[in-house]
Amino acid sequence: MPVVTAPTARRPAVRRPPRRRGVRSTAAGALWFFGPLAALVAAWAVAVSASGAPLRVFPQVTDVLAALGELWTSGDLWRHLGASLRRTGIGMALALVTALPFGIALGASRVLSAFFLPLLRFSVALAGIAWIPIATLWFGYGDRAVIFIVWNAMFFALTYNAMLGVRQIPTELLRAARSLGTGRLRMFWEILLPGALPSIVTGLRVGLGYGWRGLVAAEIIASNAGLGYALFQAQKYFQTDVIIASMMIIGVLWLLMDRLLLAPLERRTVERWGMTGAQGT
Repeated sequence: MPVVTAPTARRPAVRRPPRRRGVRSTAAGALWFFGPLAALVAAWAVAVSASGAPLRVFPQVTDVLAALGELWTSGDLWRHLGASLRRTGIGMALALVTALPFGIALGASRVLSAFFLPLLRFSVALAGIAWIPIATLWFGYGDRAVIFIVWNAMFFALTYNAMLGVRQIPTELLRAARSLGTGRLRMFWEILLPGALPSIVTGLRVGLGYGWRGLVAAEIIASNAGLGYALFQAQKYFQTDVIIASMMIIGVLWLLMDRLLLAPLERRTVERWGMTGAQGT
């Protein structure tokens, strides 16, 4: 008689504690992000100490930190920062509203793109800072002139990238949508805009960089508030420490916007809407 053995009971799977790769990768990313800045500050402190440069020529790190503290406590930092961010936000919103429909229309029409493409390439070289003199003639000195410069600097980059994004949509997809009787409005919202979105976000990242530079330049010339204005006022009174402090604020603020907002947005958009998976790459 064959011996029947009872089935052995399976041991419950023991979950291993998750590896701390996320923490390590975050720490490594922070090190690579702040490491070069820390090295630059250290080299700056050593160079100024070794050369004995006076404050009016180039300030020491401690002088700039003191200037930052004064801007903080006096409230000037928040006043200038708020003015710059508000103008940037309005200019960016206007650029998105006007550039995206125009760029998508150019990408969807070979005739329109052939007509406007030379004008776009011509205008890219003049966008932003070159328009400041005529902006002050049109709008005077104040918010409207600065917002116009931000819009102008971003408009052409967004338009061009939106056009390129539409051109990258597979022709078979467009033909299938047209054969199914898709209307123009539905084609825009469901085919053209999502298909061009990765290129549009890239254009937003590049265009906002142009707009940020145009903002600072316009505030130097055509404003009485903002980070650019604070930079210019410090130059008038030979406050080198405030000049460097303002430059650091402008650079660090843009770096944070790019690395913490724009770069993740671009990456997630490419992962969600990009066609890399469909193409097998």
